Amino acid sequence: MEGEADNQRSVLNLVAVFEEQWASKFPWRDKQPPYSQTTPATSQPQQLPASPTSRGQSLSQMAARHQAEEEDEEEEEQQQGRQGLSFKCLRSFRHKISEDNWRRQQDPGLELGSKEPEEKKIALELLETEQAYVNRLHLLDQVFYTELMKEAKNGKTVPEEVVKMIFSNISSIYQFHAKFFLPELQKRMEDWSCNPRIGDVIQKLAPFLKMYGEYVKNFDKAVELITVWSEKSPPFQDLIADIQKRKVCANLTLQHHMLEPVQRIPRYELLLKDYVRKLPPESPDQGDAEKALEMIFMVAKHSNAAIAEMERLQNLWVVYQRLGLEDDIVDPSNELIKEGPIQKISTRNNSTSEKYLFLFNNMLLYCVPKVIQVGAEFQVHLRINVDSMKVRELNDAQFPHTFLVSGKQRTLELQARSGEEMNAWIKAFQDAIDRKAKRSGTFKAAVHGLETGTPALKTEELGRRAPQWVRDNLVTMCMRCKEPFNAIMRRRHHCRACGYVVCARCSDYKAELQYDGNRLNRVCQECYVFLTGHLVLEDREEKHKGILEKGAAEVSGKSLLCSSLQLLDKNGKGGTRGWFVIPQDDPLVLYIYAAPQDVRAHTSIPLLGYQVRDLPQGDSRHLFQLVQSRQVYTFVADTEELKRRWMRTMARSAAGITHPEEGEDVDSCDEAE
Repeated sequence: MEGEADNQRSVLNLVAVFEEQWASKFPWRDKQPPYSQTTPATSQPQQLPASPTSRGQSLSQMAARHQAEEEDEEEEEQQQGRQGLSFKCLRSFRHKISEDNWRRQQDPGLELGSKEPEEKKIALELLETEQAYVNRLHLLDQVFYTELMKEAKNGKTVPEEVVKMIFSNISSIYQFHAKFFLPELQKRMEDWSCNPRIGDVIQKLAPFLKMYGEYVKNFDKAVELITVWSEKSPPFQDLIADIQKRKVCANLTLQHHMLEPVQRIPRYELLLKDYVRKLPPESPDQGDAEKALEMIFMVAKHSNAAIAEMERLQNLWVVYQRLGLEDDIVDPSNELIKEGPIQKISTRNNSTSEKYLFLFNNMLLYCVPKVIQVGAEFQVHLRINVDSMKVRELNDAQFPHTFLVSGKQRTLELQARSGEEMNAWIKAFQDAIDRKAKRSGTFKAAVHGLETGTPALKTEELGRRAPQWVRDNLVTMCMRCKEPFNAIMRRRHHCRACGYVVCARCSDYKAELQYDGNRLNRVCQECYVFLTGHLVLEDREEKHKGILEKGAAEVSGKSLLCSSLQLLDKNGKGGTRGWFVIPQDDPLVLYIYAAPQDVRAHTSIPLLGYQVRDLPQGDSRHLFQLVQSRQVYTFVADTEELKRRWMRTMARSAAGITHPEEGEDVDSCDEAE
């Protein structure tokens, strides 16, 4: 039963592909009233020839209902002005395949009053449906295709290439079934009494059924061409309508008949699976039938792969239209992995702006939604190659759910709407990176690198990949000369090679950067010397590194405790907020920085000999003090828990205890953050 359910699901998935594609292209069809559960059986033509007269009354009733429904459908299509594929056909097929007795619904006379073995009944059913199927292929190839091609050669309807694209390889399919498959089945059924088996016949011919992949892949495009050219060429539409009125068409449209080859492989699989199940254990056909079923399954899988390939290329085409591009994203080697909105964090004004990402297997398109969506929905601002890309999560208290995407062309700080969404993006990026590395034959585990703190590039990567820029609000002084910034005389600039925030004097250099197409970019003095090899005459006296010249990011990464605190003035009414650190290598001193990425502390407090006092909570503030003689420092923490941690750590340092408390996480900076 599980196998049968899997088989039904595979067939339903096949139909769902076309339903979804046409629902998106013709949304007006969804507005039609839903079809009842009793109509599907009439929306497909009878595949089996008429049997005994006992079925005459039911067939006549079905034909009458069928004709009435077709008239209603034609009237609806005329009102809409389209000749597209009927949803009734697709939905009826879905209903039939979902029924366990779908074949008995088509021809209930197969099993009435018959004493033939079960496996022979199924073999006869296969033969009869094959005869009806060959008749349908004859209609498609020898009637529709031949007459449309004849008129096309006379220049009266559409170009010949359009007719060939509509019918794809239907001629090959027809020739195979009419000259090989059907004759072999007929011959075998005539000799059934001497040789009761069909597994070897199907096994011999099953590999040729892979030709259906091309037809299935082209089906959606074929139906679209019929719709388009029916509107553009009245003679083309009239000729199709004339053929459809003939008795052989059974009042069905060309699109109905063209759907038949798409359905045929799944029906082979259902019939053969039932045949194998009904075979007695001692049957000589057991082995061949099971092997044939396996081969039919592989053919169906091949068709499904063709559908998947078609869907993939159509998705690329949809993205192409949404971007309005005229380049190479619609390439057979491209695959859309993930798309969606994202927030981009600005390093300049510490704010976010909405962007949109399209992640492919080989590149990331960084886009901006267009205000006036005429033609294109998005505008591409940047393209980043997946090759050598890195991705990692960021621990940012101000912007939660953020992650870093670092590529050769650019490095982006992005914020997702939730932790789940962030993890989904990181996984998608990492999968794309790993697949790219494997295909290139130089697989390396993606380096999540870029140590917590200052986002410095490795020396060998300098200039070869875009750096992560340090945000302006994280520094108050030049990260090279350590002079404080101000709004007039010493403004902030970014080195395009290392990403540091530097002053104009320290970044008054230009160097070619490989990640930017070897164009000249503004860089700091240290990067200029490294990238160009040119020496710079130093006009400042070399200063020895002072006691306060410990980089905040450097000591925060190896600290007993670090976080933001507020230091109140003597009146206890106001004060300055800063970044406070007790380093592991200098555990008796509290360093105070203006910002978390500053390269020099503006002051320090030796803790030895101080007493730590708790103050009652006032105005919802978490207060505590450092007291020694007449010297008093009052601090404000963000939470009560953070306050307790600072009091405990300061008390240990004031007592001269230099080793971390037992059981305490050494990397307490992240927790405090």
